[in-house]
Amino acid sequence: MKNKIVELDSVSQIMARWKLKNEKVVFTNGCFDLVHQGHIDYLSKAADLGTKLIVAVNSDDSVKRLGKGDERPLQDEKSRAILMAALSFVDLVVIFNDDTPLYVIEKINPDVLVKGSDYSIENIVGHQSVLANGGEVKTIDFLE
Repeated sequence: MKNKIVELDSVSQIMARWKLKNEKVVFTNGCFDLVHQGHIDYLSKAADLGTKLIVAVNSDDSVKRLGKGDERPLQDEKSRAILMAALSFVDLVVIFNDDTPLYVIEKINPDVLVKGSDYSIENIVGHQSVLANGGEVKTIDFLE
């Protein structure tokens, strides 16, 4: 499980191997501080859009900058990354420290970029880069 958690520098080599095997790589991101049934449903549906799922987890510092409250995150970044890696349908986890995942998306260049349906495609960070490289941008409805 912990071998699923990688530094961003290692992702290029992994992506190259996956591309040789014609894997369809899906990317999503989030804080995943308080993981609930909706997160699990969302992530499993994201995984169904391809053959490999990469989840980028906000670092502790980036969660604090998002303004989710002084006590957030409740779980540290390592714990949140381990929780994501423990999910059978998650293939790779990276932790990012920027305010947005744009740099990670551009480095990974996924086939599919996914966010929840509370976003419109034009408002999803990285949509222009993914579309320009021939990828898809999708939204997934929330579980009621």
